[in-house]
Formats: sequence, C-alpha cells, structure tokens
Amino acid sequence: MLSREDFVSRFGGVFEHSPFIAERAYDASSVTEPLTASAVHAALTAAFRAASREERLGVLRAHPDLAGRLAIAGELTEDSRKEQAGAGLDRLSPAEHARFTELNAAYVEKFGFPFIIAVKGLDKDDILSAFETRVGNGRDEEFATATTQVERIALLRLTSMLPEGK
Repeated sequence: MLSREDFVSRFGGVFEHSPFIAERAYDASSVTEPLTASAVHAALTAAFRAASREERLGVLRAHPDLAGRLAIAGELTEDSRKEQAGAGLDRLSPAEHARFTELNAAYVEKFGFPFIIAVKGLDKDDILSAFETRVGNGRDEEFATATTQVERIALLRLTSMLPEGK
C-alpha cells in the first residue's frame, strides 16, 4: 500500500487544488489495494461528501473559470488545460470568448464559485448551452450540480491514471 505521503502526492490534485480530500480518504482507511479508478474515486468522493459545506465550496472555488483569465495567462493545472483544450475552449472566436467571459462573471456573481462542468465528450457549443441553462438555477440546485460535476471530473482524471477495476 502506498504511504500517506505518496497517496496524497499522487491523488491530492484529483479534486482541484484540494489535497485534504486525499488526506482524509487515506486517513479513513477507505483506500485498499489494488488501486483502481473506481475504488480510489469512491474513497475520495466519500471524503469530499463528508467535508463541510464551506470546505466543498472551497473545492468548487479552486476550479478555474472556463476559457477564463487563468487559461489566457497559461496558469491552469495541466489537467484543466488538457480538459479545456479537448473541448475546444482554447480555440474560441473573440465573440465566443466574450460570451464565456460574460457568463463566467454573471455565474460567479450569482453563485460565488466558477461554472464547473466535466467537459470530456462535450464541445464548446454543448458547454455554452449548459452554461446558459445553469446560470438560471437556484443556489442549492447549482451547488448540488457543481459538486456532482466535480466528482465526475475526479473520476475522469482517475480513469486516466489507474485501471478501471470494479
């Protein structure tokens, strides 16, 4: 079994900039060998769901805006950069970029965290459509949607790191 330090080093970034999730999963002894994407995801997700609402909000706030200032400045995590590029968000027209910027600002102002969506398998039009729909959600509904999307992103990241398993 990996040491706590090695586990956190390897999986601490799966939930964006939130190594406390991996620390708590390890400390709960909920991670067993062999390490599979589904098993590690279950352990990390349990730790995430057990976190306080304020801690989960911190995880949401750790995510970058889609096609936002961090992307422009080249300051995304490698995972986020690849995910956004895979959806074509690094190739927006000026008008599309302006619309994403406008929606990002409205969304963050309303909810207090960035719009989060697991972009794998989606294109910029799919994302924009979801963005335009979800900005109309209520606070509790959108908090729940965003946390579900964070868990999905974590699974996608783990699937690229580990065998799937059962």
